[in-house]
Amino acid sequence: MMDIVRVFRRIVRAALALAFVVVVFGAFVRLSDAGLGCPDWPGCYGHVSVPGSEAALAKALERFPGSIVESRKAWIEMIHRYLAGTLGILVVAIAVMAWRHRGVLRQSPTLPTAMVALIVVQALFGMWTVTLKLMPLIVTLHLLGGMTTLALLAWLTARQRPALARHRSIDPQAPRVRRWATIGLAVLALQIALGGWVSTNYAGMACADVPLCHGATVPPMDFGHGFSLWRELGVTAAGTPLSNEALNAIQWTHRIGAVATVCILAFVGLLTLVVPAVRGLGVAVFILALTQAGIGVANIVHVLPVPLAVAHNAGAALLLVTLVMLNYRARQALRPEF
Repeated sequence: MMDIVRVFRRIVRAALALAFVVVVFGAFVRLSDAGLGCPDWPGCYGHVSVPGSEAALAKALERFPGSIVESRKAWIEMIHRYLAGTLGILVVAIAVMAWRHRGVLRQSPTLPTAMVALIVVQALFGMWTVTLKLMPLIVTLHLLGGMTTLALLAWLTARQRPALARHRSIDPQAPRVRRWATIGLAVLALQIALGGWVSTNYAGMACADVPLCHGATVPPMDFGHGFSLWRELGVTAAGTPLSNEALNAIQWTHRIGAVATVCILAFVGLLTLVVPAVRGLGVAVFILALTQAGIGVANIVHVLPVPLAVAHNAGAALLLVTLVMLNYRARQALRPEF
């Protein structure tokens, strides 16, 4: 019995680590302009890997006339697909174990089953990202699906830890911490969505100065076109080029959201100082929130270098995992039997 529990926990932790890698590498794919490195899905120019021989390249160009095989971008895209596929296998393994050994694990298999469904949806979004030529809404939903998978795996990982002692008295500050931790998680989710919308619309440098935008607190903005969801990349729903004002609106909204998010998460972190059961996670949230703000500013100052931009995405993912675990632990502090 203990062997099954131990193996299950290791697979869950491995899946969480791999999900983090997939999310961060997905950001690298996007920021390297490699999202269309392979014009088809799930293979690459009709192959299971990037075509390299002269015969394979000739066949690829025959199947996709007018294409230019850029091996570097194609490999970046395929590595991401391999990693995502491996994650899918791990999630299915978790679900199978959760059902087969639910008596031993003493955990509901509902969450692992839901994750399998989410992985299927993620695969579809991965396909549509390519077939719909990086449509911002689809790419953003793909990013959010990856973050959701990461969050659910973080919750499942937290569930593997021993519960707080049942005889422990409930900390009087625990309800307040739980409430604000939930608010913080919701705010972070919205900010991640805004960050995804910035990235998928390539609006990261719409405002090249900081903290102002084009020297103004409130620059000229076009929210209607900037936040029009169903449109192709770089154009409005009518097909005209997306204006600088629309990109300003996207970037400016993300910045306002960032200020609000950092303030709320810093407050959450400070609240946890009086609740020993969640203090460590709260301090981590506080530090990560401030670090994220610093990385965001550095991205503007240094004109969005890929390593810094990827680090910003990694910071968001790490902050999400930590906040999810904080929420789980706050629930335990309020209800030790949870």
